[in-house]
This record gives sequence, structure tokens and C-alpha cells, in this order.
Amino acid sequence: MIQLLIVVESFKDIGTGAVGCPVVHVDDYLTGQKYFASRNVQVINLCRSYKYLSIGYYTSLLGEARKHRVIPSVRSMLDISSRALYSTDTEAMSDVVQKALGKHFTDGSDETCKVEIFFGKCNLPALNDLARQLFEIFPLPLMQAVFKRQDGRWQLSALKAMAINKLSADSRNTFNDALNAYLKRRWRLPKQKSTTRYDLAILHNPDDPQSPSNKRALDKFIKAGKKLKVEVELINRNDYSRLAEFDALFVRDTTRINHYTYRFSKKAESEGMVVIDDPQSILRCTNKVYLAELLSGNRIPTPRTAILGKQDLDAAKHQLGFPMVLKVPEGAFSQGVYKAQNEEEFFTITNRLFKTSELILAQEFLYTPYDWRVGVLNGEPLFASQYFMSKQHWQILKYHEDGKFEEGGFKTWEVTEAPQHVVETAVKAANLIGNGLYGVDLKADDNGVYVIEVNDNPNLDAGVEDAVLKDELYNRVIGEFVRRLDTIKAR
Repeated sequence: MIQLLIVVESFKDIGTGAVGCPVVHVDDYLTGQKYFASRNVQVINLCRSYKYLSIGYYTSLLGEARKHRVIPSVRSMLDISSRALYSTDTEAMSDVVQKALGKHFTDGSDETCKVEIFFGKCNLPALNDLARQLFEIFPLPLMQAVFKRQDGRWQLSALKAMAINKLSADSRNTFNDALNAYLKRRWRLPKQKSTTRYDLAILHNPDDPQSPSNKRALDKFIKAGKKLKVEVELINRNDYSRLAEFDALFVRDTTRINHYTYRFSKKAESEGMVVIDDPQSILRCTNKVYLAELLSGNRIPTPRTAILGKQDLDAAKHQLGFPMVLKVPEGAFSQGVYKAQNEEEFFTITNRLFKTSELILAQEFLYTPYDWRVGVLNGEPLFASQYFMSKQHWQILKYHEDGKFEEGGFKTWEVTEAPQHVVETAVKAANLIGNGLYGVDLKADDNGVYVIEVNDNPNLDAGVEDAVLKDELYNRVIGEFVRRLDTIKAR
């Protein structure tokens, strides 16, 4: 049974704010024998200060030592204590900040904005999305964000924890509402743990038409979990604060840096969870410039490739010739990939791409009627599929101006029956990234095999990649999580 506790320095601090939740004095929590050996305890630490070596700091520190799940974590306390630390994590939110504060402050008269955030909510509806995202990055129950306008743009000036005993009457009402909403959303009825060994969260986006796993595949992961005594739950971007409920995270959502998928992965790793895709794999795979350098430096065969700055365009024309493939550093599902047939198209495309990136990737054009993708899990090949080019197009996916797309066919092979030089090259490339789950895209012709890229969250769709292994594909993936969790448990 999961036991939920709210820890306070004074019972006056919480009053009647928490509905149906035990409230414990910090002295009892820290020194009472009752909590030393307790397991499956989840703690909301509402002490008055989270400063280093304060009573609030020790509450989270000792809670984590007891393997209790605590909000805020010690890491969150330390992160928020230094602007140098949190400014890096919030840089990606710049556009969100401009949009939110621009709507709220339309007359330009205010130069400073202070936002009180309680469990990801605030009393200004226009800023609730901003408040939620800050809470996802820094899950503190009470904090204040200070924004200042400089040269017409809003900047995060300060982020600090708030003392619960110093809330105004209005803030107290907002806090109480946010606390009870948080309790209802996060602390669900305890699950029966007797028949399951671990809890696995699968992060997905049900609204994404190009999700890495379709609904039938996600259902099969849940089924595989039951077979292996793993409780599998589908979560989405709004469940960031629930991550500590789980033992492992499986990202089945299109990953990007400066994106919630990367924040989920980093958070899971910091909590000591088993996570696929891990942050390092996302970082390495999402940038095609990095991949090109990595593959070249390790003598993995690729199409002739050049990393271009604005001063390298003339040399690239002579080095690669036309047609030429041009790529933005970050892109997925054939997006951000263009073909220049001639010099005029080359300059048109590169001028456009340099508006968003200082470097772009150029490759010689190699046409094959299909691409190979080899799935690699923990250094071993998992599947081998051929993806055929869409009709009258040079890519697997063909996008239309209205945003719709069409795609070519596929054929999945027994790994042992696929060309072994393709499989072996794919495994070598994947092992340069890490020991997670990867999809290596390759082309093969009479002259050899060439790695196009390594993907950190390859498609695992029911009816496609599982065409040979069937349910065994899902069993192997969930089984890898079990193997890693068992290894941690045995330490």
C-alpha cells in the first residue's frame, strides 16, 4: 500500500488546506521510529525553507535515503538555488515566456512580473501554461518566478522557493486549490503490488499522427508487461510530476532537445529510474551534425558528407555535386531534409536553412528503391525492415502542403536472413551511441552499405516492425527493462 504524507513545521501552516491527506510534523517524520523502515511512502515536503542544511533540506534528504518518494527532491532544491543552474534549463522556454507575458502585459507599462506558482498553477489563467512548464522542470510545491522586460523581451530574472507560512490570504486560497487539485490528480488509489514486480511508464502523444508506436503496439507493450509482471501505464506530457511513481520510463514519443521528451528523460535519469531513450542518446541522435562527425571518426561507411557553414557553400558544390541532399541538424520522419537538383536550388535551400542553424549537413544523393532500418536493443539486432520509397518520390515519406503525407510500403525480415553486412554495420553504428534502443537507417547498393543516420526512438508499430517476431518483439523490449531493474535491485 502506498502511504501519502504531508510534512510541515507547524500544523498552522497547512490548516484545512489538504483534504483527506495525513499531515505529519517534521520532528515526527525525521526522528519517529514509525517512518525509519516504512516503504512505499510518498512525501510532500511543505517545510518553510528548502535552503541547504535547513530542516526542509534534511526532510527531503533523509526521505530519499529511506527510499521515500519526495517532492521536492534534493536535486530540485539545489537546482533552484543557483541562477547559473536554472537559467540553462529554462533557456528553451523563451518563446513560451514571450507568448504568455506578451498576452498578459499588452500596454508595455510593466517592466517586472512576479508569478507565484503552486504545484504548477497560478492565479493568472493566461500564465498557467508557463507555470505548469516551470513546475515540470523544477517540481517545487511553492515557488515564485520573477520576470523582467529588457529591450522588449521578457527574461527570467529569478526563481525561488516560497515559505508557506508567509503566504497572503489570496495566495493561501490559490495554494489550497492547487494542492487539492494536485492530490486528486497525482495520488490515485494505491495499486495492488502483490502480482507485479515493477511499474513502467510509457510516454506517448495520442494526438501525434507519426507516433513511434501505434495504438495496437502500445496495447501489446501493456500485454507483454502483464506477462512479465510489469505494470505498464501510458502517460503523456502532463504527467511530469508523476514520474517518481514509476521504476522505469519508456519514451514512445518523438524526441527533441528543447522539448518535454528530453525533460522527461533527464528527470527519470536523475530519479535513478531505468530510461529508454536516455538523455545522452537523445542528445547524440537528434543532431545530424554530431552523428556525421561520430560516424566518420569511427570509420562507419556513410554517403559522402560535408558539414557546412555559410563560408563552405562553394566548396560543397564541387565536393558533392548535384543532386545533393541538405539537412537541418535536428529533424525526424524525413522532415527538414531537402534535395537540391542544381545550384539555384542549392542556394535557395541553404539560405533558408541558415536562418535557423549555424551549421547544416550536406550529403551526396544516393537513390535506392528502399532503405534498410535495423533495430538494435542493448547492442543486439532486434528487427530488420525495408522501407520503400513513396510513389514517384525520393523519400519514404512524401509531405503535401496541407501537412498530410503518404508513405511507401515495407517488408520485415528475419534478422538472420537480412544481409549480414547491413546488420553488422547497423550494430556497430548503434553501439557508438549507447546501449539503448536504436533504429539505424542504411542504404545498400552494389558498391556497399552506408549508414544514413541513427534514431534514438525507432518506430515499433504493430503490423510493421513486429511482422516477424510478433508478440516476442514486445516481450524482448519489456524484458530488457526487467533485466536492468533486476540488476539495480541486486546491487
